[in-house]
Amino acid sequence: MRAVPLVRVVRSGLEESVHLGHVAVCDADGRLVASAGDPVRNVFGRSCMKPLQAAVSLKAAGDELPDRQLAVMCGSHNGEPVHVSAVRALLKRAGLGPESLQNPPGWPIDRETMAGAHHKHKELHNCSGKHAGMLLACMRAGWDRASYLRAGHPLQRRVLRAVLAGAGLDEVDVGIDGCGVPVHGMPLRSMATLYARFVRPERLGDLEPFADRSFESMLAEPYLVAGRDRLDTDVMQVAGDVVVKEGAEGLVCAAALPSGLGVAIKVEDGGWRAAAPTLIRTLADLDMVTRAHVEALGRHAHPAVHGGGKRVGELAPVFELRRRRSRIDPRV
Repeated sequence: MRAVPLVRVVRSGLEESVHLGHVAVCDADGRLVASAGDPVRNVFGRSCMKPLQAAVSLKAAGDELPDRQLAVMCGSHNGEPVHVSAVRALLKRAGLGPESLQNPPGWPIDRETMAGAHHKHKELHNCSGKHAGMLLACMRAGWDRASYLRAGHPLQRRVLRAVLAGAGLDEVDVGIDGCGVPVHGMPLRSMATLYARFVRPERLGDLEPFADRSFESMLAEPYLVAGRDRLDTDVMQVAGDVVVKEGAEGLVCAAALPSGLGVAIKVEDGGWRAAAPTLIRTLADLDMVTRAHVEALGRHAHPAVHGGGKRVGELAPVFELRRRRSRIDPRV
C-alpha cells in the first residue's frame, strides 16, 4: 500500500501542494481498527517515545516526581522559562548541573522566547527534560551517567525492553535520535498499539504504574509537554482526555482515554504542517473529540495560508479512514 493524500494546501483557490502520508489506529491488543495509506510503513518513533522513556526513567529513579517535572520529561518543550525551570528542578533533584546534559545545545522553539535568547544552551533544547530525567534515573540507580546515551547502558536496555512490550514486537530497528539517545524503528501500527497500551497500562507489565503516571502528568500539565501555540498542548488542554505527542519528521501519536485506542500518523515528506490537520480529522472521525473541540482547535484543524499578511487559503485534510471490521489485508 502506498501513501495517500492527507492534506491539500490551497492558496487563493488553487491547490498549491499536497502532503501524502499514513494513519494507523489500533487497540491495546494490536488490532488495526482504522487506517489510511500504509499502516505498516516503518518509522522511527522519535520524540513520540518520550512518555515511555520517561516511565522507564521514573521507575529506575524510584522517585515521586511532581507533575510538572514528569511532564517535561515526556515533552518536546518550547524552551520557555517555565520549561527551563522544570528541567533545572530535575537536575537539582539529581544533584547535577546543566553541564551534565548530553543533548546538543539548542535554541527555544517559541518565537517570543527566542527573541530574548542570546546563545544556544543545552537546557533550551526541546529534549532536555528527557535527558534530565535519564540523568536522575542514573544517579538514583547507581548507573554510570557518562554513558547514558549508549544502547548498551542499563537504562537504554530497559527502554528497549519496554518498547518491545509496548509495541508487541520481538525486535525493532535501533538508530540514533536527533538528541543522541537510541531511537527505535517499527511499523506505524505498532506505534499506535504502544499508545493504546498506555491507556491500558496493565499491558505493560511492571511498568504499569509508571506509564500511568506519565500520561497522568501530561494531562495535568500539558503546557510543560510543549508550550505556547503547540499542537500537543492545545489538544490536551481543549479535550482533556486525549494525550498527544509530536515527533520529528511528520510523526504524531495520540491516545484517547475513553476509547482505549491509539493513533499514529506519519506525513510521508516529514512536513510538520500537515500533521496537525491530519490528527484533528482522525480524532474527530473516531469521535475522540467533539465538533466544539475541533472549532476550538481551528488553527490546527485548518491552518491558514497567508498572502500579504491576510488569510488567503488553508490546509485542509482530504483523506478518509478505512474501518477494519472484517476482511483485511493479510500484511496488517
